[in-house]
Parts: sequence; C-alpha cells; structure tokens
Amino acid sequence: MASLETPVCDFGWKAVDFDLLGVDGRRYNLASAKGENGLLVMFICNHCPYVKAVQDRIIRDVNELKPHGMSAIAIMSNDPADYPEDSFENMALVAKQLNYPFPYVWDETQEIAKKYGAVCTPDFFGFNNKLELQYRGRLDASRKEAAPADVRRDLFEAMLQVAKTGRGPAEQIPSIGCSIKWRSE
Repeated sequence: MASLETPVCDFGWKAVDFDLLGVDGRRYNLASAKGENGLLVMFICNHCPYVKAVQDRIIRDVNELKPHGMSAIAIMSNDPADYPEDSFENMALVAKQLNYPFPYVWDETQEIAKKYGAVCTPDFFGFNNKLELQYRGRLDASRKEAAPADVRRDLFEAMLQVAKTGRGPAEQIPSIGCSIKWRSE
C-alpha cells in the first residue's frame, strides 16, 4: 500500500462532468450533485485505512456544510478485482451502515478518477458554485488513525469559506492516503 500526497490546488480548474451509478440505483452527474454554493467531490473507498479513520468526520462535515449550500458526492474508483472490499455490493453496505449523507457512486472504468487527476483515497476536490476548483487539501491532520478530536478542520473551514465567498484558502495542506488501485492494462 503506497501512501501518496495530493498535488497543490489548481485554482479555477473546471470540474469534469460525469454520469455514474450510485449505490442507491440512481445515476449522478455534476448538475444533480451540485449544491447552491458548490460541490465537494471526494474520491474514497471501503478498504483504505486513511478513509476508515475519518469516515465519521467526513459524514459530520458534509452534514454541517449542507445548510451552507454545499453538497458532496463520493466516488469510488478502485479496481475491486484485487480489493473485494471495494466491490459495488460492499459500497452499498458501507453507505447504508454509515448512513452516508451523500451519493456514493462507482467509477467502474476509472475514467473520472483519471480526468480529475485523483491520486489517493481520500482525495478531496472542493468546487465553488461555478464549479471552479478552490480546495484540494486534507480533511484534517488524521493519517491512518484519527487525529485528536480538537484538531483544525481544514476541509470544513475551507469549504465553508468557499460557500460564503466563492474562494478557497490560499494555504492548503495536501491530503494523504492509499494510492488509487488502478486496473492493470
């Protein structure tokens, strides 16, 4: 399992549209996922210890951002052939068990992860209401274990700023996590 860091935020980069199947049986695209003030696109999976360590915090932050017009969608792009815990069926189980307050969709072809330049799980892309990238950083100081409960909430604070001003913070700390599990071609 390789740990990777995300690149710095490419401010203004336009979100790439998608049409992906959610674990609820519905299809999602940018228009259906976007909130009034923006959209948080998260690349996550079921098996990654970095994601598992912060699932409750992701849920908390998404729930607390909703009243500010910020919505979220989680995309799973890993190849489940070598990681059966990331299968579509297991995605549906995890989303139900944890009561995900956001669509959880499968990037079966891995095309969307490639178009976004996603490198790890979790990988966060925060867009304003014009779907321009404003945040590409970490959730908080957590790694494979959750950081103390009172740590700075980098993602939440940044997305709240984006919801209010349309702009993300100039200083951002990269996210770190497990590499995307690409198909061997």
